[in-house]
Amino acid sequence: MSAVSDRLPVFPWDKLEPYKKTAAAHPDGIVDLSVGTPVDPVPEPVQKALIAAADSPGYPTVWGTPELRDALTRWTERRLGARGVTHHHVLPVVGSKELVAWLPTQLGLGPGDQVAFPRLAYPTYEVGARLARADHVAYDDPTELDPANLKLLWLNSPSNPTGRVLSKEELTRIVAWAREHGVLVLSDECYIELGWEADPVSVLHPDVNGGSYDGIVAVHSLSKRSNLAGYRAAFLAGDPAVLGPLLQIRKHGGMMTSAPTQAAVVAALGDDEHVRVQRERYAARRTALREALLGHGFRIEHSEASLYLWATRDESCWTTVAHLADRGILVAPGDFYGPAGEKFVRVALTATDERVQAAVTRLTP
Repeated sequence: MSAVSDRLPVFPWDKLEPYKKTAAAHPDGIVDLSVGTPVDPVPEPVQKALIAAADSPGYPTVWGTPELRDALTRWTERRLGARGVTHHHVLPVVGSKELVAWLPTQLGLGPGDQVAFPRLAYPTYEVGARLARADHVAYDDPTELDPANLKLLWLNSPSNPTGRVLSKEELTRIVAWAREHGVLVLSDECYIELGWEADPVSVLHPDVNGGSYDGIVAVHSLSKRSNLAGYRAAFLAGDPAVLGPLLQIRKHGGMMTSAPTQAAVVAALGDDEHVRVQRERYAARRTALREALLGHGFRIEHSEASLYLWATRDESCWTTVAHLADRGILVAPGDFYGPAGEKFVRVALTATDERVQAAVTRLTP
């Protein structure tokens, strides 16, 4: 019997190690703009909530505390414009990557079923299909897909890696098409709080879904908005007919968020001020890096939202990676996100102000 790992591609980030060594050898140290891991402090109210809940000797529940579910429903209504959200419309998960990787399996998909995702996309969408032994297909416009065996349609707006935002009209058209063909829509909206030149809209908004959550589920994460990547805190919101069975499956699997993390999420979703402060940090870093890259001969496409700049010098992405590594800057090659990214690199905004300024200095003629 084949090992499960045989179904998976080579872990892409391992390919970056030689370039990381080159960048680390720079006299002033490496500027790592590759992975996109938060570097700023966890907001103080969130830390305090975690500490206050530290004495949690009992098992937490998979569905979360009533206080957590209240926080999730309030936030989706306040921030996303959703209406009529109840506890049955929300489900905490142990970080969004876990959910993306295992969702096709938990939905019971397998050989002959198809999972679709954008042409340029987070690689874990494909990994999830492979783990379930399902087929997978990349799209430019999902409504041009053959819906015959299509069971799961991933949307990602704002996009990782490109920062592209789907308009309200595009989302409405795609949701209507998916419903017509009985295709479940999973909308990865983890960067929705980080719109710069666009105002991202959720599939949970009534203008998109017509006031019904049938056949749609949104994925949200606190990793970027609240610097909680280390907490593994995310959640689903949408169709109770999908979330109810998932809850039962995840109970059997013990896929529960820790009790202190649940308390921290309640605090994080109840406080908008730290999100505003973090947005300002990222906006300043984005402006500085964008101007430096343009001055260095790069062209930037999309990037109207999210935590990345999608940049190109119209050459192999690995040539660009090497060029920047020689200057002590590490970025992600675009082909990590699909063959269509072969001439682009993804530049993350997740470095300290000091490291961002170091990158700007190195890129300036």
